[in-house]
Amino acid sequence: MRGAAVTGPEIMAVVGFFLTLAYAMWFAWGRVEGKVKIAEDKADKALGKIADHKLHVAETYVSKQGHREATDQVMEAIGAVKTAVEGTNLRIDRMWESHGKPAPRARQ
Repeated sequence: MRGAAVTGPEIMAVVGFFLTLAYAMWFAWGRVEGKVKIAEDKADKALGKIADHKLHVAETYVSKQGHREATDQVMEAIGAVKTAVEGTNLRIDRMWESHGKPAPRARQ
């Protein structure tokens, strides 16, 4: 028994099927690539925003060490003011003692 001969329309049907299948896969691949491109663009924008936020935080907020140093400087300045006020009080007390107490006021 001999095999059946394949006719031209049958070959064209098989070729048409494979061309349709190839076009469908190419179309699906193009859609996937488009979605990937959109996702990459969104990711790039998000990374840019994160980088901008990191820069903002670095410029605006102070580290614990920086805060500690600033606090120490303020406390040293307050200590210097306290020392100056105490020195002024001592000088006033000495001046007061050297001149004596003021005379009481006369009653009228």
